Amino acid sequence: MKLSKRGEYALRALIDLGIASELGWPMLQISELASKEKLPIKFLEQIFTQLKSAGYVTSRRGKFGGYSLARPMTQIKFGAVIRLIDGPLAPIRCVSQTSYLRCSCPDEIHCGLRMLMFDVRNAINTILDRYTLADVVEITLRKYRRDKVMSPFLHRSIPLTSVLAKKKEALHSKRRGAARNRFPGSSGGKTNKTFAKRAVK
Repeated sequence: MKLSKRGEYALRALIDLGIASELGWPMLQISELASKEKLPIKFLEQIFTQLKSAGYVTSRRGKFGGYSLARPMTQIKFGAVIRLIDGPLAPIRCVSQTSYLRCSCPDEIHCGLRMLMFDVRNAINTILDRYTLADVVEITLRKYRRDKVMSPFLHRSIPLTSVLAKKKEALHSKRRGAARNRFPGSSGGKTNKTFAKRAVK
């Protein structure tokens, strides 16, 4: 197994999204990710298209748009992502669980090389299928805190969650104002009092 550049950048991008989410920014623009990882935007877009098709990320247009994780970090395993991007984890295809191909060995059952590669494959699978994105993000943030290093994306002055909350509250206020204009007596104001006086007369 050899991790390609494409596979490496896919994993790093997912880790970035996970870290940003933990810091209160569940959505990042692709330009930010490309700038941090020093990658061409077009190349990163191709990777995200593949991750999106597999259901790992989702996207949204607009000013506060970008990419975010499409499933909980505990459900994203590194082994599965690598298989998606780079193919089988096995060092040779004749020991692969997902993409087996018979090799040129005339006696596969008694092949010493194949026996060795089985152990290599199992060791790789054990590690990569055990660790989730949540595990790696937690470890990374812990080391940031230990070494007193500023986490990426903390340069943003206002958390996106608070921005969205303000927009939501503004929308509610606008709707309440529209309701008062349509039904002026519903707020218990002057119109109600005028109506009460007329009723008494």
